[in-house]
Amino acid sequence: MSVLNPVLQPTKVKEYLCKGGRFIKWDDETSNASPAILRVDPQGFYVYWTYQSTEREILDITSIRDTRAGRFAKMPKSLKLREVFNLDHPNSTFLLKNLTIVSGSDMVDLTFHNFVSYKEDICKVSGPEVLEMVQMHFCNLVWGFFHSLVKLKLQLNEEGKIPVRNIFQMFPADKKRVEEALRACHLPNGKNDAINPEDFPEPVYKTFLMNLCPRPEIDEIFTSHHLKAKPYMTKDHLAKFINKKQRDTRLNDILFPPAKPEQVQSLIEKYEPSQFNIQRGQLSPEGMVWFLCGPENNLIVLDKLMLYQDMTQPLSHYYINSSHNTYLTAGQFSGTSSPEMYRQTLLAGCRCVELDCWKGRPPDEEPIITHGFTMTTEILFKDAIEAIAESAFKTSPYPVILSFENHVDSPKQQAKMAEYCRTIFGDMLLTEPLEKYPLKPGVPLPSPKDLLRKILIKNKKNQSMSGKRQSSLKKGRNMEPETTEQPASVDVEDTVCAGDVAEEEPEEEDEQLRNLDEEEIKKMQSDEGTAGLEVTAYEEMSSLVNYIQPIKFNSFEVSAKKNRSYVISSFTETKACDLVSKFPVQFVEYNKWQMSRIYPKGTRMDSSNYQPQMFWNVGCQMVALNFQTMDVPMQQNMALFEFNGQCGYLLKHEFMRRPDKQLDPFSVDRIDGLVATTVCVTVLSGQFLSDRSVKTYVEVELLGLPRDAKRKHRTKLTSTANSINPVWKEEAFVFEKIMMPELASLKIVAWEEGGKFIGQRIIPIIAMHPGYHHVCLRSESNMPLTMPALFVFLEIKDYVPDAWADLTIALSNPIKFFNLQDKCLMKLKDTSGEVSFSRFCSLEYLEHVLELYAPVSPLQALGRSWHCSVCVSEPETITLAELQQKKRFLKLLKRQEKELRELEWKGSKQREELLQKYSVLFSELACPGGNKRTIRTRKTQKKRSVTPSDAGTSANPVKAAESIDCHWLVELREKLERDLIHLGEEHHNHIRRKKEQHATEVRAASVT
Repeated sequence: MSVLNPVLQPTKVKEYLCKGGRFIKWDDETSNASPAILRVDPQGFYVYWTYQSTEREILDITSIRDTRAGRFAKMPKSLKLREVFNLDHPNSTFLLKNLTIVSGSDMVDLTFHNFVSYKEDICKVSGPEVLEMVQMHFCNLVWGFFHSLVKLKLQLNEEGKIPVRNIFQMFPADKKRVEEALRACHLPNGKNDAINPEDFPEPVYKTFLMNLCPRPEIDEIFTSHHLKAKPYMTKDHLAKFINKKQRDTRLNDILFPPAKPEQVQSLIEKYEPSQFNIQRGQLSPEGMVWFLCGPENNLIVLDKLMLYQDMTQPLSHYYINSSHNTYLTAGQFSGTSSPEMYRQTLLAGCRCVELDCWKGRPPDEEPIITHGFTMTTEILFKDAIEAIAESAFKTSPYPVILSFENHVDSPKQQAKMAEYCRTIFGDMLLTEPLEKYPLKPGVPLPSPKDLLRKILIKNKKNQSMSGKRQSSLKKGRNMEPETTEQPASVDVEDTVCAGDVAEEEPEEEDEQLRNLDEEEIKKMQSDEGTAGLEVTAYEEMSSLVNYIQPIKFNSFEVSAKKNRSYVISSFTETKACDLVSKFPVQFVEYNKWQMSRIYPKGTRMDSSNYQPQMFWNVGCQMVALNFQTMDVPMQQNMALFEFNGQCGYLLKHEFMRRPDKQLDPFSVDRIDGLVATTVCVTVLSGQFLSDRSVKTYVEVELLGLPRDAKRKHRTKLTSTANSINPVWKEEAFVFEKIMMPELASLKIVAWEEGGKFIGQRIIPIIAMHPGYHHVCLRSESNMPLTMPALFVFLEIKDYVPDAWADLTIALSNPIKFFNLQDKCLMKLKDTSGEVSFSRFCSLEYLEHVLELYAPVSPLQALGRSWHCSVCVSEPETITLAELQQKKRFLKLLKRQEKELRELEWKGSKQREELLQKYSVLFSELACPGGNKRTIRTRKTQKKRSVTPSDAGTSANPVKAAESIDCHWLVELREKLERDLIHLGEEHHNHIRRKKEQHATEVRAASVT
């Protein structure tokens, strides 16, 4: 739990950014250029600029996607602006002063804000610092609240006041509630009124929010954890609440010590609004609300947002954030292509982008990128390479893979492509294999750390590449300047191995293509798209390929036999799905040493995406998606790669890396060596979910292995149209058995009545804290929504089968367990002098059960006997007689289990029959005019003696009948209770005697 650990510090904004600088804001479409002061607010929520007319524009810093200065920034095309900035003058300093801020709600709909500074080189410093602030924004509910307050104080009227109209626009769901909340704070509440910013500080704003959005569900939590007679929580109570509800029970108390009362005083000082309570070390209900909204109670394990994984493993041991048809901004039939998409995907953490290269037309014969045989637009290959070079390592220093789908059948144009790669990428391009990792069978791939700031090319290699490349090396051609990581020369054997790939596969592929008829080619294209029609690579392009050499997949057996880690196979989603369903274990093994790339089938003309989870489950590294389409699969991809510093690489589970481990993702019962997890989610309430006053509901879904627990739950629709603070009082959603939590994620989505989307959040199971938390929702494009949130309670624990639940409780707290057993025995003690039930629950019996059921490993076998002082150095060989005895013993236990199950079933059936019998009696009593009811009433009247009070009521027959009915009802209820108690005692005695009998049988079997 992060309550006692350091939380992420608020964004620190440099003083010069708060003070601001003089710029000229220009727009190419209107040819306008206006002086402005560009600033960042002190809390780092907004970038804003103020014109000379005092008009102000603000830009949410979370919407910023890039900042560019110098030659990478936008250049004016308008002649008027070029003259204003003296752009065509040979001594122009424009490139030292220009700045472009790129913003947008997704990667496609972008806005470019262009500025020119009055000072040189200021943009080269301020641009990267603003982008760093964007990357450091990790939202919590308090962040959202004060984010809104800063916006209100930036949007002042001419008098320098906050228009009340802006507050109504910020909280449009219920105008009356906003008016009442303002009135409760003694603030103006008329539509045309305005508020002095000094009268609306943070404490007043908090009070306003507490009145606008009351939290009755937190009041209930508070009440259940403090002294009933006092309206506050002491330090002891707060520490107990943190340890009991907010702390992960699976943590070791020594390594992660529980909170102590003296440690939580700082939390009270931070969140308690009353100074009097702070001095006395007390937390009020309002303080509790703000504590649960604060960063100490963040749902996310913040350490996992940082770069925390080992980056020195081979490339094949990582999931790699990958894009398909990267150049497209829309559909694959008539969409627009843009070099900007390469920038946006790389900035978002993508480490593998695709380039569909086609031959350019005369006279320029410049290679182009487009989607072949469609109406999509074209972009120049050179422009795409420049965009990649600019943005490749702006947000992540780890290697970028360029996946070429090469249809350029011109040696001249392929040579031009290779030349662009060499000159534009420069030292970033990896042209030779590293000395430590030669291209030989059995040699693993280098690690992401070995390839820092390197670009790798995935393209076909020519079959004659080996000989030609060797001769060119002798002549010194096609050589890059040496680096510390690259060898001075290339081994002949290495070069031959590199050529082996092309010697086997392309010839077979071309022969297969020639043998296909037109219909078969069309069918193949419909699924594979144009990927199956790549042309042969010529020498210049082949020379750029080393660790990512594509080959046509043959079989898992052939791949294992050749054991070449530097080759990669690409699969359409349909082909990969077929392999996953038929050969899941082999696919996992294949992906341990060799890389695979999955891409959408060619018939997805709308650029929709497939579900990536099934391919992550078998360890596929490059699960390529259409980044231009923000559907659910893309949301899941972005949510997953948000962790580990957004570097684009995620280390796979050790079972997907170690050669001595085997994983079957379709395992039904359990995975050896892994502890399954149980997750319980209780959706308690929502905050500021919608701009409309509507009914809402929430869906919670598990994304993981195919055999995991029930996958989807949903709450009921709220009873009233309330989107400000809806409350759900429902049972927890239980995902009982998550077999591999490292591969599972929890998806939470809020919906309006009628199915309109509100917000979503997808979080890996291993990145969640248990306890009470606010889930800050995000848009469909995974952008943080400012205020919409869900308040949930999470329980995360190790999965324990029902049959082992009692034993687990006994072992975790034996004193409490035996005390409860003693109380039961005292209450239901049998006076016949039979064997006490406590004998059955003795330590010896539990020890014996553990010996029988616990899985035995060599280490556990040494420490299995609790009372042995000397361990046997070598295990003894078991005899046939002992084996047969153990078999009989297990058979005995199985029979005993069956008998207990039958007794339990019989007891539950008797109880149901008893309840059914009494339900009939109750219904007859409630039925007016029923014959049986009349007979019973008469019998009851005869038995009763008439008292004076009865005589008084007999004058009113209706009241008399009601009195008689009530008396009979009470008698019936008491009789039901007596019968249930008697039945329960009888059932318990049956179970007790049966267990004592079983214990005797077990002891007898142990002796023999």
